[in-house]
Amino acid sequence: MRKNFGSKPWFYPLPVLIIGTYNEDNTADAMNAAWGGLYDADKVVLCLSAGHKTTANIKARKAFTVSFADAAHVVPADYVGIVSANREPRKMEISGFHTTKSTFVDAPLIHELPVALECELIKVNEDGNIIGQIVNVSIDESVLGVDGKLDLDKFRPISFEPVHNAYHALGEEVGNAFNDGAALQ
Repeated sequence: MRKNFGSKPWFYPLPVLIIGTYNEDNTADAMNAAWGGLYDADKVVLCLSAGHKTTANIKARKAFTVSFADAAHVVPADYVGIVSANREPRKMEISGFHTTKSTFVDAPLIHELPVALECELIKVNEDGNIIGQIVNVSIDESVLGVDGKLDLDKFRPISFEPVHNAYHALGEEVGNAFNDGAALQ
């Protein structure tokens, strides 16, 4: 038997996205955004309200990075989501995150988060959602496997669980995409 809960934003899994931008004074900023994802094979969409410093930064610089928070950095990832750069200019310093400028876009890469999408702003749509073009995917070698690709046994991304406001680590392989279903053909 099922229990009905009505309309809720319970979408699983919700990746914990850390959006990196530069402020007008060229200092780095980051925010935690659970509402975002792929918009096509080579684009991302971010649902950010207009009042965020990050939103203003993206509009001004026309660029941003999307890093995936991991289990090792839950505390600073949560911190950049609960503290606004509009009120705390030392937000990045306090978080403990360190950055380097992307060579592809005018936005920072966060050293501690090993997987990032480097994006250029395409547009802000009529709903205020930010649409970005993925220019590059940057992955630290520490989370690459022997095949030279991302290894989820080394990289433990987290997802946001909206019912209990919790973070959960992802990682256990349970099947093979575009393969296991063939058994039913």
